[in-house]
Amino acid sequence: MRLAKLALLGAIAAVVAMPAAADYKEEYKISTVVPAPFPWGIAAEEWAKLVGERTDGRINMKVYPGAQLVSGDQTKEFTAMRRGIIDMAVGSTINWSPQIKELNIFSLPFLMPDYAAIDALTQGPVGEQIFEILEENGVVPLAWAENGFREVSNSKHPIRTPEDLKGLKMRVVGSPLFNDTFTALGANPTQMSWADAKPALTTGAVDGQENPLSVFTVAKVYEVGQKNLTMWHYVADPLIFAVNKDVWDSFTPEDQEIVRQAALDAGATGIEIARKGLTDGDNSAVEEVEALGVEVVELTPEERQAFVDATRGVYDEWKEKIGADLVDQAEKSIADR
Repeated sequence: MRLAKLALLGAIAAVVAMPAAADYKEEYKISTVVPAPFPWGIAAEEWAKLVGERTDGRINMKVYPGAQLVSGDQTKEFTAMRRGIIDMAVGSTINWSPQIKELNIFSLPFLMPDYAAIDALTQGPVGEQIFEILEENGVVPLAWAENGFREVSNSKHPIRTPEDLKGLKMRVVGSPLFNDTFTALGANPTQMSWADAKPALTTGAVDGQENPLSVFTVAKVYEVGQKNLTMWHYVADPLIFAVNKDVWDSFTPEDQEIVRQAALDAGATGIEIARKGLTDGDNSAVEEVEALGVEVVELTPEERQAFVDATRGVYDEWKEKIGADLVDQAEKSIADR
């Protein structure tokens, strides 16, 4: 009798000591815009895989690409996560910028000249401040990944000067800052989701688009008349791993650490893939695009400066909207890199 009683007490103690897995959801939904084999989708899938392995299946995460959890409207992703409609996301700073104005800092035209500049922001005081702002807005940011520098392509002619953009109908993301930038360059920007972009390029409803090189190749944008590509590094698109705050608080401290470290590891993988063939003297990603029959223009410093000058008014206006102190810190971090 005594042994049976001790066994019962031991069983109860074991249950109490277990992580609160019994209260965990059967599945946690991760929102992304694009799936693997895009670097973005690979990073999200890696996060889910690592968490599943490291928690022995206590936390089961599944990626839902195509912004399908918000009916394809990627600009609503942050709000949906904050409200708990989405559990987690690997989201674009661009897509979340309508709700978090400070995220527009990465879309300031020609702020970041190279990858070291991106790292100076995401891994420095600017990144820390942005994570604090996100947490104040109901989500828990964990790590950075990368969609890459956004380059410009079109079906008409090579772009070397601001004048080459005049009159071109350009698909841009749903951000007022992108609209202002292309308007300043004399183009006719049209905002549309990525789901609508390729059909519009196919029919000629728009002449061009801007996206990272990985998107250009994986999505085969070159097959819809985009035979002119300019590497101008005008803005970058860092990605953020984040979790709804209530979901985060439901995890044990041990599981929180596992989820965070898995995000850091998956983010590092995503950044490595996004930069493959574009750094450290390796130009193979550009050579791959040229082999597909695309004319690639790489701007000289003087040519790039002409675009900087043409968009300076937009930069100055948006610096005030984003927060002059934060932009000043970004400029200092980049100068000190």
